[in-house]
Amino acid sequence: MQLGFDAFGHNRQVQIPHHIRGLILMRHNFDILLPRDGTNALAVDGYGKYLFSPGSEPLTLDRPPEDIIQMWVADMQFAAPQAALDAMADRLRHPIFGYTMNLDDQLYDAFCDWCERRYGWSFPREQMVVSLGVIPALFALVHYLCGPDDKVLTLSPSYGYFKHATVKSGRTIVTSPLVEQNGRYELDFVDFEKKASDPAVKVFFLCHPHNPTGRLWTDAELVRMTEICLANDVKIISDEIHCDLLRQGCKHTPLAKLFPESRDIITCMAVSKTFNLAGMMIASIIIPDPALRALWNDLHYPFINPISLAAAIGAYRDGEAWLEDLCTYLDGNFVLLADYIREHLPEARLVVPEATYLAWLDVRAYFPGSVNLTRFFLERSGVIVEGGEMFVDNGEGYVRLNLACPRPVLQDALDRMRTAIQGIQRDI
Repeated sequence: MQLGFDAFGHNRQVQIPHHIRGLILMRHNFDILLPRDGTNALAVDGYGKYLFSPGSEPLTLDRPPEDIIQMWVADMQFAAPQAALDAMADRLRHPIFGYTMNLDDQLYDAFCDWCERRYGWSFPREQMVVSLGVIPALFALVHYLCGPDDKVLTLSPSYGYFKHATVKSGRTIVTSPLVEQNGRYELDFVDFEKKASDPAVKVFFLCHPHNPTGRLWTDAELVRMTEICLANDVKIISDEIHCDLLRQGCKHTPLAKLFPESRDIITCMAVSKTFNLAGMMIASIIIPDPALRALWNDLHYPFINPISLAAAIGAYRDGEAWLEDLCTYLDGNFVLLADYIREHLPEARLVVPEATYLAWLDVRAYFPGSVNLTRFFLERSGVIVEGGEMFVDNGEGYVRLNLACPRPVLQDALDRMRTAIQGIQRDI
C-alpha cells in the first residue's frame, strides 16, 4: 500500500499504480478541483453583490456560471486539512450543540504553542479573547477605541474592510499612501508621521503581512511605525491573518513581540486564511490592555460555534504538515505566474509577494485611462479578480489575483486574461 489521496485531497492508504508513484512529491494533493456549487460559497454565488454596487450597470457575461473562474475573495479552492476535519468529526459525535464559549484552555494551549514554535512569541491566557472572525473584531474595536469625531489611519492600497469598519461606524478613514519603487512598496515615513500626529487619529490599522501587496514589513519598519504611533497615543490594531502564508525563506515577526511591554498593540490572528476555514468564523484577538479587554468582554458577543472551536484547535495542533505542503504548492503557483507574465504579458509588472497567496499585478501598461478591471476581466474572460479600485486608494491599474487554486485552474485563468488583454489592445 502506498500513500494516496481521496476525492478531497486528504491522506489515505490506497494502492497507487507504479507508473505514477514518482509523481507524488508532497503529502497532500492540491491539484484536485473541488466543485463548490450548492455550498452557498461567496466566491461562486455572491460575487455580483459583493463586487458591484446596487444600481451599477448590469454585467454582460457570454458564458454560463459554471464556466466562471473564481480568483478573487481570499479563501482557497483547496480542501481544509484533515486535522481540522477530524477534530470537527470528533466533536460531531457528541450530539449536543448548546451555547458554547471558549471556557477551557484547549484553544489557548494549541494557538500559543503554535505562536511560540513558529514566531518565538507567547502571551498570557487572559489576554486572548475570541471573535467571530477578524472583520467583526475590527468593527468592534473601532467603536471601543474611537469617538464619533475620531479618525483611523491605515496604509494604502488597503484592505477594503479597514475602510468599511471605519466609515460604517461613523468614523473617518485617513490613508498614508505607500510608495512603489520598482514594484516594491515602501512606507513614506514623513507622510505617515504627519498623519499619525493628528490628535483626532486614535487607531492605526496595520495589515501585517500587507494585503494586497504581500509585503512582509521588516522589524525596522515595524519599530519605526510603532514608535511614531505610541508617541502620538495612537493604538495599533495589527491584522496578522496572513502571517502563516510565507514564501520559502521568509519569516514573520508579530508586532507585539517587538514591544512586549506595550498595552497599545492589539493582535488579530485566525485559522481562516492559514487553513482555509474562513466559513468557521473564529479568530483569536490578543488584547494586552486590561481596561480595553474588560470593555470587550462586557460588550462583545461571547458565544462561538462549537464546531468552529474544535476545527481551530485541531488545525493548530496537527495541521502544520498540511501548511508546509500548501506553502510549497503556492510557491510553485507564483513561479508559474511569474514565468507566464514574463513570456506572455511582458508589459505587466509583478513582484512575487513575500507572503499571502495573493498576487498584486500591475497591468497599467495595457489599459490607458481609468478602467474597472474587476468588470473587465469578468466580462471579457470569465475570470473573477479584484481590480485595484477595491482597495482603498492607490491601486488603480492593478489587479489582485488569488493563487490558492489548483495549478490547471491558474493556467486556464491566465490564458483567458491574456486573450482578453490582447483583445483590448487590438481595439485601441
